[in-house]
Amino acid sequence: MSEALSCQRALFDIPDDVAYLNAAAFSPVPRNVRAAGELGVLTKTTPWTPALGETEGWAERARAAAARLIGASADDIAITGAVSHGIATAAKNVKIPPGSRVLMIEGEFPSLALVWPELARAANASVDIVKRPADGDWTAALLEAITRPGAPPVGLAALTPTHWSDGSLIDLAVVVAELRKQGALVVIDATQGVGVLDIDVVALAPDFLAFPTYKWVLGPYSLAFLYAAPHRQDGVPLENHGATRIADGSMRPTARRYDRGEYRDPIGLPMAVTGMEQVLAWGTGAVAARLRGVTDALAASVADIPGIVIPAAHLRGPHVLGLRFDGGMPAGLVAALASHNVHVADRQGVLRVSPHVYNDDADVARFATALRTCLAAG
Repeated sequence: MSEALSCQRALFDIPDDVAYLNAAAFSPVPRNVRAAGELGVLTKTTPWTPALGETEGWAERARAAAARLIGASADDIAITGAVSHGIATAAKNVKIPPGSRVLMIEGEFPSLALVWPELARAANASVDIVKRPADGDWTAALLEAITRPGAPPVGLAALTPTHWSDGSLIDLAVVVAELRKQGALVVIDATQGVGVLDIDVVALAPDFLAFPTYKWVLGPYSLAFLYAAPHRQDGVPLENHGATRIADGSMRPTARRYDRGEYRDPIGLPMAVTGMEQVLAWGTGAVAARLRGVTDALAASVADIPGIVIPAAHLRGPHVLGLRFDGGMPAGLVAALASHNVHVADRQGVLRVSPHVYNDDADVARFATALRTCLAAG
């Protein structure tokens, strides 16, 4: 069992009067991650020094850390520039069976959603978008869609462990098991899961899975990882460049063939490694337990406000609280909260509140007070 994780605010440069509750959009980095990036800038400032030549070592260390976060091998990991880059690579290397369905959920994030309708049309397949369930149970809704009588088999499912807009949970283990009965391909965008949720690619066995570093694993922007299952490591990369080849000109073996161009980033890689290794040192179970406590406290702190709809705890992830309002979110609410140094997001009409390990009881109180004040002000 993971040991209880205390508040880690001391590792960050967050002023005492700021309640930053928007990690699902863009997390601040700890000081040690910033220092790693600053050192990387220095190596680029003086590129004649040996340090710049160490970038391949950083790349392999980054692969190893990314792999540990999802239960994979470093050989299964490609370094990409974004989740969309990884999903595009996946799309280039799967074949949707004609007459089958591509399964997605309503309101999915564009990086995962946009590529599949075009591929489905080209394959003479249909797109089946599962509507948001009224009771908030995405797992049940997906299972119903997969097993719907008379529906074509699912050829490919593009899934995520939580809905990005509000943190609604999807039990991937249950859903993927049902999909496998139909022989479906599975591509997962784990952006809002890796670093907090238990994501195990050995158990899930997706064809591809992608996640970035700039949210829950406390790393830089413009850096992400693509997991390619062992049977998917003989495909075609999205880009052609020298680093995807070996001496005889053939493609590199393993998922490394999918690496983006200029993947040996002397600034981003050390930052990503430092952030991921910090999360691994805490343990994702400990992070999840701490964030569950914070989101539960946030929910309780505003539960008595009229007109707020709070999802049941068992239907939401431990790290994101999505609040809805009877009649819709009041105009200007996010900006009004920001004027009180409370930072959250509006995602598809949901007030998305997403803490990380730097948040504490004072932030919970500041959020509740500011929300009441802003709602009262109209």
